[in-house]
Order: sequence, then structure tokens, then C-alpha cells
Amino acid sequence: MTRYARDEFDRVPQNSSRQGVHRAPTDTPRRSLVPILATGIVALAVGLVCFLVLPKLGFTPVGSGTSVSTQSAQKQEGGEAPAATTSATPTPSQQSATTDPTASPSATPTPTPSSAVDKTAVVSVYNGTTTGGLAAKVATQVQGGGWPLGIVGNWGGAPQTASVIFYRGTAQKANAEALSKLLGIATLVDSTDFQQPLVVLVGPGYR
Repeated sequence: MTRYARDEFDRVPQNSSRQGVHRAPTDTPRRSLVPILATGIVALAVGLVCFLVLPKLGFTPVGSGTSVSTQSAQKQEGGEAPAATTSATPTPSQQSATTDPTASPSATPTPTPSSAVDKTAVVSVYNGTTTGGLAAKVATQVQGGGWPLGIVGNWGGAPQTASVIFYRGTAQKANAEALSKLLGIATLVDSTDFQQPLVVLVGPGYR
């Protein structure tokens, strides 16, 4: 036992929850965790249902429709034309040009055939034989066929072995063919050696 006299701090009740003057009570009530855990389990179950079950039933999230319409609007604004509007509509003038069966074709001038006989071309006749007066005889036939005469005389060039009709360029080919039928001369030569458009050279054996 102590040698000190007992005081008020030595009288502690046996059923008191206090263990000292400077200590806090040790029997503080504790909060139960059961409601918190129950709330968390319910929230988790609701989230799983919304994420897994609702999409299978046909329910879509709230913002999905808005995003789809926004994407389609962005495509149209970016220059993509809808498939239904890609075909060009013909103008009234185009429709009349393509669908009017009674439209008359535009009149085009008929070109003059290059093979037409032009009897305004001058014909010269040369005698390449030793038979006198043969050039004048052929010239009479040419003039009687409707062609104007040019030079009529004797041939001064190289000796010829047959009768020839010379014509200057393709424009005179039809005239040369007509003279060939008229005079019975089959040989036709395109030549630029003469100034005249048509030259008949009467050679040996011509009758």
C-alpha cells in the first residue's frame, strides 16, 4: 500500500466505461457495412443488365441515334451526294434533242463529187506519129465531145510507142477517163510536166 492518503481519483466505479481522466471512451458504436455493400451490389447488377441485356432486346443508348444522324449530316456537308441524286436531270433542250422523234436533221450541203466530168477544161492534142493531119483529126473528135481545144500540133518530145492521155492532178482524172472512152485510148498518166490540164498524145497505131 502507498503511504499517501486516498483521494477522489482512487474512487473509480466498477461498471464505468471510462478508464481514466485523459482517455476517450473505448465503447464507441460502429456503423454497419451491410447497407453499403447491398447498395453496391444492386448498382453493379443494374449496370450489367443495361450493358448486356438491353442491347439484345433492341434498346439502344440515348446518344446513339444522335451520333448516326450527325454522321449522315457530316457526309452530306462534306460533298457526298445521296445515291438518289447522283443522276443528272436533262434540261428541256436535251430532252427535245434526245426524245423527239420528229426532229428534222440539220441540212448539210451535199459535196460535189470529185469524179464529175468538167468539160470546161482545155484539151491539147499532139501528133506523135509521122502521119500528117492526125492531130487535127483527134482535135475534131475532142471538140465534138464538148471540150474546148488548146494547142493542136506535132509532138516535139521523146518518141512514143503508144497513145497516152496526160492529166494534171486528181481533179482531172474524171475528164481523162471520159476522153479515154471518147477516143479509145486506154493509157492514162497523172503528170505535172504540162501546163495544160489535159493533153492527148497520139502515138503509133492510132486509128
